[in-house]
Amino acid sequence: MLYHLLFPLAPQVGVLNVTRYITFRTAVASISALVISLVLGPWLIRRLRDFQIGQVIRQEGPQSHRAKAGTPTMGGLLILTASLVPTLLWADLTNVFIWIAVLSTAAFGAIGFLDDYLKITRRSSGGLAARYKMGLQLLVAGLVGLTLLYLASQNQYTTRLIFPFFKQLIPDLGWGYVPFAMLLLTGASNAVNLTDGLDGLAISTFAVAAACFTALAYVTGHAVFAEYLLLVRIPATAELTVFCGALVGAALGFLWYNCYPAEIFMGDVGSLALGGALGTVAILIKQEILLGIVGGVFVMEAVSVILQVGSFKLTGKRIFRMAPLHHHFELLGWSEPKVITRFLIMAILFALLSLTTLKLR
Repeated sequence: MLYHLLFPLAPQVGVLNVTRYITFRTAVASISALVISLVLGPWLIRRLRDFQIGQVIRQEGPQSHRAKAGTPTMGGLLILTASLVPTLLWADLTNVFIWIAVLSTAAFGAIGFLDDYLKITRRSSGGLAARYKMGLQLLVAGLVGLTLLYLASQNQYTTRLIFPFFKQLIPDLGWGYVPFAMLLLTGASNAVNLTDGLDGLAISTFAVAAACFTALAYVTGHAVFAEYLLLVRIPATAELTVFCGALVGAALGFLWYNCYPAEIFMGDVGSLALGGALGTVAILIKQEILLGIVGGVFVMEAVSVILQVGSFKLTGKRIFRMAPLHHHFELLGWSEPKVITRFLIMAILFALLSLTTLKLR
C-alpha cells in the first residue's frame, strides 16, 4: 500500500525513488516487521493471559516440560500480523505471486488457529482430528498447485524442476506438479510444526531458513544472477524478496519473547503458517528440491518421527528415546538451551550448504 502511494510521488520527491528498489523495500519491510513484533508482543502476552489462553502440555512429553503448562500460546498471531502487514505495505500488490504467498500463509495459519482453539477450549493436547487437519492442509496446497498450473498455461510460471548439483536435469512435471506441490507444502507445514517443541527452537531455525530464502528469491528474480547461476528465472518472483524479508523481521521479533525461558509460544497457528510460507516461497521461486537442504533441521525432525512410528509398528521397538529428535537429545541429558543452540548451528550450516549448491551447479 505504501509502495503504491509513495512510488508515484518519486518524480516530485526525488528521495522516494528508492521505493522502486526491491532491496530497499525488503529492508524496510524487515524492520517494520521487527518493530511490530517488539511493540505488540507485550500487549498480546497480557491479553492471552487475561483470556487464560495457555499451553496444554501433552502427557507423553518430557517431564521437564510440565512447568511450561499455562504459558500463553497462539503467539503465531503476532508472527502473522508482523509479517503480512509489512508485506502488504511495501510489496507490489499487483504481483500475483505476492498474493499466492500471503494467502497460502494465512490459510495454513487459519488451520493452525482452529487446531489451537480446539485444544484450548477442550483443555486437551488433542485439537483438530488428524484426518481433518491433513485434509485441510491438502486442500490449501491443492489450490496453490492448481493456481500455479493455471499460471503455467499463461506462460507466467513453469512446472519444471531444477535439482542441486545438476545443470541439465530440469524435468517438466506438467499436471503432476499439483500432487507434488501438495506433498511439499503439507510436508513443510508439518515439519515446522514438529520442530516447535522447545523454547525458541522452531522460530530461530525458521529465521535462518527465511533469511536464506530472502537471498534465493532475490537472485532468482535478478536477470544477471539467474543467468549466471543457471536458475529458472521468473522475473515477477523477485517481489517475494520483500515477503521473505518481512518473515525474517517477524521471526526475530517473536524470538525476543520466545527465547528460553519462553514468555509465549507460537502454537500451531504459527508453526503451520511458517512451514506453509517456506514451502510456498520454495515452490514460487523454483527451489522446491533445495527446500530440503535449507530446512534440513525441519527434515531431520520430521524423519525422526516417521522412523520412530514405523519402527514401533513394525518391530515394537523405538529407535529414539523420544521423537521428534530434539526430545531424544533432551532425554540423553542435554539441557534445553544446549539442544536449541546446537540445532541452530546446524540450521546455519544447512543454509550455507544450500547457497553453495547454486554455484556448484
